[in-house]
Amino acid sequence: MSRKNQNKRQTNSKQGTQARIGVLVDQLFRLTTKQNEENVSQKMTLVNQLYQVLNEIRALEKENEMEETVNSRCNATVLSRFTQWLTKNGANFDGIKIEEFEGYELGLLAERDVEESSLIITVPEALMMTIDAAEKSELGYLLETDPMLKNMPNVALAIFLLLENFRGKSFWKPYMDILPTVYSTVLYFSLDELQDLQVSSTLESSLKQIANIVRQYAYFYKLIWTFDDAASRILRKKFTFNYYRWAVSTVMTRQNAFLSTDESKCVTSLIPLWDMCNHMNGHISTNYNPQLKRSECFAMKNFKAGEQLFIFYGARSNAELFTHNGFVYENNEHDGYQLKLGISKVDPLKEQRVQLLEKLSLANQNEYVIKSLEPQIGTDLLAFLRVFNMDKEQLQYWLEHSTPNNLKSPECAFDTAFETKYWGFLFTRLKLILASYKTSLEEDTEVLKTTPLPHNKRLAVQMRMGEKKILLSAMRCVEEKLKN
Repeated sequence: MSRKNQNKRQTNSKQGTQARIGVLVDQLFRLTTKQNEENVSQKMTLVNQLYQVLNEIRALEKENEMEETVNSRCNATVLSRFTQWLTKNGANFDGIKIEEFEGYELGLLAERDVEESSLIITVPEALMMTIDAAEKSELGYLLETDPMLKNMPNVALAIFLLLENFRGKSFWKPYMDILPTVYSTVLYFSLDELQDLQVSSTLESSLKQIANIVRQYAYFYKLIWTFDDAASRILRKKFTFNYYRWAVSTVMTRQNAFLSTDESKCVTSLIPLWDMCNHMNGHISTNYNPQLKRSECFAMKNFKAGEQLFIFYGARSNAELFTHNGFVYENNEHDGYQLKLGISKVDPLKEQRVQLLEKLSLANQNEYVIKSLEPQIGTDLLAFLRVFNMDKEQLQYWLEHSTPNNLKSPECAFDTAFETKYWGFLFTRLKLILASYKTSLEEDTEVLKTTPLPHNKRLAVQMRMGEKKILLSAMRCVEEKLKN
């Protein structure tokens, strides 16, 4: 066969593959456009359908897929190139070293004693990957014209990351080389691993997240093959689902935002080196210095030489950390269980209950947080329990009351029978939820002792264990109230 005929055959094959991917992308778009699934089972069915289509897409896109390995970023040459790039461009991190830590992969090590509140890391804005930088790149045209990119800076930053990754020679290449090539966000979970969450309240949000990202992939695939601007031409050469979920996961797990110099907007960004700090309980200790145009990270506590440096990611529950950051933090001071509650459509007193909830600014709320620490039962949940369990006369009384917000106060007195009624309702609800898990807390503890245990499965078990601990603790709290 002549070279000319061989090239023609390869071109036809590539066009056929592209056409098939286009058909499959249309299927994804249709499936995710009609997202009206009302329960977790229906959402799981949808994700199952999406995964079936994605499996074929990923097989067709295999030629452009990245190799999913986490070893290269720990290579001494890669790390040295990264630190040299940081230093050359004005970052300051004296006495700090990038190191591997068991259970964390990479993190930052204190090579000397560090005092609380001392400045430990500065990163100039010029080193950050920001939306401002994206606007000055080839992506600028799409950022101006596409509504999703214009209104969702985190998504725009993910596309900018791909653009820089695909262009070959990028200023940020030393930074991108040390990024993980695979994450433990829910976008990397199989159906079996998702089902390990069992009846976790996190399962629904995880399924929704997956469906949203799949829809975004389909949206951008169609966009870059429709437009012929400079950014689309670069992106379409290597754009795949694997690359897109990688970019989204990178932004979800590492993004930060700071006020622009003129304080007119928040600038979403990726901050090299700083984003290698791992999380622990504490307080926010990073800010942006507009005069020096740099990110500044201060030690939130004393660290001894040889210890890992940690920062505080913010007051996030384990459900948020699991879904968006890909980990579960044990003894999370800001953890909580999302309890779904609502008024039944067939409740004969529905109208009065909704009216009273409106007065309490709770009419549109259907999730209430049970906290991991005292007080576990928040004021909003307390008010809902009371409204939900009132009879007609009680509802009328509080609808006419001058200060209905008293219902949110633990000090608001009711007769013993009514208090027993609403606390009893909550206790029964918590007991039923706990019983609906397929495994007990003790059985989960034994599962975690299994070696080797796949990382995603371990995360799912840790997630459901944390929820069970909160539910059990809340039940003990309610039992005490019933006794009193």
